[in-house]
Amino acid sequence: MAAVVELAGVSVVRSGSTLINDITWEVDESDRWVVIGPNGAGKTTLLQVISAQIHPTSGVAGLLGEVLGTVDVFELRPRIGLTSAALAERIPRAERVHDVVVSASYAVVGRWREQYDELDHERADELLAQLHIERLANRTFGTLSEGERKRVQIARALMTDPELLLLDEPAAGLDLAGRESLVNTLGELAKDQYAPATVLVTHHVEEIPSGITHAMLLREGSIVAAGPLRETLTAENLTKTFDIELTLVEADARWSARAL
Repeated sequence: MAAVVELAGVSVVRSGSTLINDITWEVDESDRWVVIGPNGAGKTTLLQVISAQIHPTSGVAGLLGEVLGTVDVFELRPRIGLTSAALAERIPRAERVHDVVVSASYAVVGRWREQYDELDHERADELLAQLHIERLANRTFGTLSEGERKRVQIARALMTDPELLLLDEPAAGLDLAGRESLVNTLGELAKDQYAPATVLVTHHVEEIPSGITHAMLLREGSIVAAGPLRETLTAENLTKTFDIELTLVEADARWSARAL
């Protein structure tokens, strides 16, 4: 399998603080990763590096066969699908849902005068159906529930057939029903052989969908453990990651954790 992410000794330092430290990591094209850690662990910084939003302070970051610092990131970014709270804030609340999705073809937020062909519109409709939100196509983004907005963002992230899909806390802010519905949909996507390599960031093991193949646990910018899911996601590793003694239970390809 070809690697879509290859990090070698990557560190990011800002204002004298080390946000991630000496990260060496590889993601293959068939992998579905979850990155777990507490607040301040470096998860968002790591995602910023592998989405070509920032460059590492040291080390080498290879993305989709290119090396950050030697490639035009504006050519690289359209090959990466990204969902995040920061992106959601940029989407105009009056924008029609179909347009939120289709405008990813030009890597813009908010339609202006750009023109799309029929294939673009068909692709947007297919993705809305795949995420079970086709009924929302003519609604405006601002009228949606938080769970519906999350699904629209994922449809948008998939619009350009990316080679790498990055999901930054996709279930954050959802109620129990909304979380479970979204996690089930993410499980369907993870098990789709035609879906891109995926990295999902979360604080909670309960938000790990079925179909995830690998896990990375981060604490204070460093890797606690990384590798195949069931070898890596253990009560011992979670205890080290969150600095509290935890038990871990798996049932029906879903996980839950609690403090002892």
